Amino acid sequence: MNDSATNQKQDLSGSLAPWTKAPQEVAETLASDPKTGLSTQAATRKLAEVGPNRLADTKGVSPILLFIEQFKSPLLIILMIGAAISFYTQHYVDAVAIAVIVILNALISFMQEFRAAQSLAALKEMSAPLAFVKRDGNWVEIPAADIVPGDLMRFKAGDIIAADVRFTEAARLAVDEAALTGESEPVDKHTLPIDDEKIVLADRLNMGFMSTKVTNGTGEGIATGTGMATEVGHIAHLMATAEDPKTPLQIRIEKLSKVLIAAALGVVAIVIGIGIFQGMDVTEMLNTAISLSVAAIPEGLPTVVTIVLTLGSQRMVANNALARKLSSVETLGTTSVICSDKTGTLTQNQMQVMRTWAGGKTWDVSGEGFDPNGEFVDADGNVADIRKEFDLRQMLNISAYCNDAELITKDGRPAVQGNPTEGALVVAAAKVGLSRARLQERKVQTMEAFPFDSTRKMMSVHTKLPNGENFLIAKGAPDVILKRAKGVWLNGELHELTDEIRAQVEGVIEDFGGRALRTLAIAFRQTDDGTFDPEDPEQNIILIGIHGIMDPPRPEVRGAVEDATSAGIRTVMITGDHAVTAQAIAEQIGIKTRDDQTVHTGVELDAMSDKDLEGIVPNAAVFARVTPEHKLRIVKAMQNTGEVAAMTGDGVNDAPALRTADIGVAMGIAGTSVAKDSAALVLLDDNFSTIVKAVKEGRRIYDNLLKFVRQALTANVAEVSTILFAFMLMGADPLMPLTPLMILWVNLVSDGIPALALGFEKADDDIMERKPRAKDEDIFAGGLKERILVRGLAVGFVSYLAFKEGLSLGLSLETAQTMAFVTIMFAQLWHVFDARTNTSLFRKSPFGNPKLLMAVALSLALSAIAVFTPLGHFVLGTTSLSVYLLLGCAFVAALPTFLLSGAKEVFGWKWL
Repeated sequence: MNDSATNQKQDLSGSLAPWTKAPQEVAETLASDPKTGLSTQAATRKLAEVGPNRLADTKGVSPILLFIEQFKSPLLIILMIGAAISFYTQHYVDAVAIAVIVILNALISFMQEFRAAQSLAALKEMSAPLAFVKRDGNWVEIPAADIVPGDLMRFKAGDIIAADVRFTEAARLAVDEAALTGESEPVDKHTLPIDDEKIVLADRLNMGFMSTKVTNGTGEGIATGTGMATEVGHIAHLMATAEDPKTPLQIRIEKLSKVLIAAALGVVAIVIGIGIFQGMDVTEMLNTAISLSVAAIPEGLPTVVTIVLTLGSQRMVANNALARKLSSVETLGTTSVICSDKTGTLTQNQMQVMRTWAGGKTWDVSGEGFDPNGEFVDADGNVADIRKEFDLRQMLNISAYCNDAELITKDGRPAVQGNPTEGALVVAAAKVGLSRARLQERKVQTMEAFPFDSTRKMMSVHTKLPNGENFLIAKGAPDVILKRAKGVWLNGELHELTDEIRAQVEGVIEDFGGRALRTLAIAFRQTDDGTFDPEDPEQNIILIGIHGIMDPPRPEVRGAVEDATSAGIRTVMITGDHAVTAQAIAEQIGIKTRDDQTVHTGVELDAMSDKDLEGIVPNAAVFARVTPEHKLRIVKAMQNTGEVAAMTGDGVNDAPALRTADIGVAMGIAGTSVAKDSAALVLLDDNFSTIVKAVKEGRRIYDNLLKFVRQALTANVAEVSTILFAFMLMGADPLMPLTPLMILWVNLVSDGIPALALGFEKADDDIMERKPRAKDEDIFAGGLKERILVRGLAVGFVSYLAFKEGLSLGLSLETAQTMAFVTIMFAQLWHVFDARTNTSLFRKSPFGNPKLLMAVALSLALSAIAVFTPLGHFVLGTTSLSVYLLLGCAFVAALPTFLLSGAKEVFGWKWL
C-alpha cells in the first residue's frame, strides 16, 4: 500500500468517518462540492497525489526460481551428493539413475507448487472499468482508474460502484454487499448521517463500497476513498500480507526428512569409521557411503505423497469437494475447529416464511426452499383449509399481490426472481394455491403502486376489486405498520387497537424475534370513503397479520455438526449477520448447546487485545457482525491456541482469513472468484456436511500415508541394516550385500509399487470417533517408530543371512547379492499386508484391497525381469537363481512378518 493511500484511508476512516458527517461536511473536507463535484484541474492534481484508483500490483513468482527452490529439499541434496560421488568413482549407471530420481521428484514438487494464488488479480477484475462522475459541473464517463477522492459519482441499477462513496442522493437505492459484508440481501441506502464512528461496515447505510453492485434505484455520492484506500483495498492489503501457513503434513515431512538425514549421516559415519579402522580402500568406502545414503532415503516419498494426495483429491471431487492445494487434502484430517460462515453454508440461502400470525391465529409453515409444496399447520397439528381460513387467505392474497417478486421455474426447479424476502411471501402464498396471477385473472386491478423506500419502510398498492370496491394493501416493518394502524383484524372482525391488543401483537413480534425470524407486517384499508391521500397513502390501516421469515438451516447440517463433534471437531459460526439471528441458528443446529459457549460481536472484538481474544476463542460458539479483519484475528487466535483451523467463506471479505487459515474452504456456487482463489478447498455444493465428509477422507489419506511410511522406511532400515550386519559380522574384509541400484530398485519398484497401493485402503470403522491429531504430533507417534525398527532389523538380518549363505555355498558375489536382493524384495511383499493394520496381519483379510493384490503381482513380475533377464543382469548386477534358491529366499523372507505378527497376536505387544 502506498503512503498516500494509507494516509487517505486513515484520514477518512479515522478522523473524518464520512458516515457520521453530513454530505456537505464530507465534500468540504475533500475540497469538493456535493452538487457540482470537482474541476478537471483539481481532479488532475489529486490523481497525481493519491495515484490511480486501482489495487496495488504484486510480484509474480518466477517459474525458474521456483523450480530451483525444489532442490533445497534435504532429501534431494543427499541424493545429489550420492549421484556426484557415483559419477566421480565412474559408476555412471548409478549416477544417472540417482540423478533421474532427483529430477523427477523436483518436477513433481514444482508442478504441485506452481499454482500461485491469483486472488489479487481476481479482486481487480471485480472493479468497474468505467464510471460516471461530475467534472466542471457536467456528467462525464471516465475510466474508473481516474476517480479521485472528492469526485461526485452517479449510480443506477446494474452499476458496479468503482470507489468508496458517501451517498448524497438515494432514490430507492439498494446495493448488494454480500461479497464484502456477508449480508444475504441487498442493503437499502440513505443519505442521513450515522452517529456512531465505530459502527460495523454492514451498518454504514449511507456508504457505498468499491466492487459492490447497485441492484435497485439510483443515487449519487462523493468518493471518499480510492484504490488501496478503499475497504476492498484494505482487504487486498490483508491478503497480500497474509502468510500461507505450512500444513501439518508439510511440517511432519520436514521433521521426517531431518530424522532420515541424521540417520543416514550417522550410519555413513559409523561405516566409514569401521572402514578406516579396518584399512579399507577409500574408493570402496565412498561406494559404501553411496549405498548407505541411497538405502537410508525413501526416494519415492515425495512422489508417493503427491500421488496419494491426488488420489484422495479425486475421491473428494466425487463428494463435491475440490482441492486446489494437494497438501490441504491431508490437513482436513487434522482439523480441530471449523469456522463456518452462516448464509448458504449452514443455511439454505433461501428466505422462507417459517411462521405466520393471521387474524389472531399462529401457523407453522412447512416445506423447504422455494418449493411451493407445503402446508400451514396450527398449534394442534391441523392443516389449514384455505377455503375456511378467511383471515389467512386474505393475508396471503395481500402478501402475493403487494409484491414485486415472482415464482419461476429455473433449470427445472422452482426459483424466485426478485427480492428474497418478497419471494418468501410469494412462495408462502403458493403453498395454498394463491398468487398474483390468480388474483389478476379474477379482475383485481392495480390503480397505483407506492414502492418501498427506506424512509417509509413500507410498500403499498391501491387496488380495485371486481365488485368495484377499492382497497389499499400494504406490507412493511411491524413497528411502522403499528404506528399507522387504527385497528387489528382478529377472528374475522375488526378490533380497535387497544393497549391490550397492541401488547398481544407485540408479544407475537417478540416471539418471532426470539426464534430469529425477521418480521414483516401485512395490512389493508378500504379507500371508498374519500379520505385516501396519495401523498400519504398508508393512513388508518388495519393490521391483519405478521410473517416470520428466515433463511433456515440446511436439513443435513445438524447431523454433520454432530458428526464433527463426535470426531472431536468444534464448529464455530463466524458471520456478518446479527447476533440474535446467528445465535438462534447456532442453537438449532447444535453449534451452541451449552450456556458456557459464548456469543461475541465485532464491536466486542474491537475492544479486545489479541491476548484477550485468545482467551475467549476456546469457548466461543458464535462471532456475529464481524469484519474481514475480525475474521483474520479470530483465525490467528485459534492457531495461536494450538487449533488446526478450517475457515469457510464465499465473499471478498472472507479472502484474508481463507488464506491464513490452516485450510480455507470456499463456496463453489455462491463464492466469488477471490474467495475461491484464496482457498485450499472449494465446496462444489456449498454444503457444510461436505466439509465433514472431506474431514473423513483427510483422515483416511493420512492413515494411508502412515502405512506407506511404515512400508517404505521398513525397507530402508532393512537395506541399511543388511549392509551394517555385513560390516560388523564379516570381519576385516566385508563385502557389499547390495548395490546402490539394487537398493533403488527395491525402493522404487519392488517395494514402491505395493506401498503406493496402500493409498487405496478403505477408512477404518472408527475413523470419525477419534480425536484430531495434535498439530505437532510426530509422524512416528503410536508406536510406528518401534514397528519400523523391529521389522526393518529383522528383514535386514535375514537378508544378510541369505547373502552369507550364498557366499558359504561357494557362489559368486553377484549370486549372493542377488539372494540378498530377492530376500529383501520378498520380505517387503509379505510385510505390505502387515503394514495395512496396526492390530495384526491375521485380523485383516488380504483381499480387502484388490489394487494391492494387483500391485504385488506387478511387483513380482517386474522383479522377475530384474533377476532373470540380461537387461536386469546388466543394469542391476543380478544373476539368475535356481528354483531351490528362489523358494528358499521366499521362505526366509516370510519369517519376520509371520513370526512378529504371531507374537503380537499371542502376547499383545503393540510395539510389534
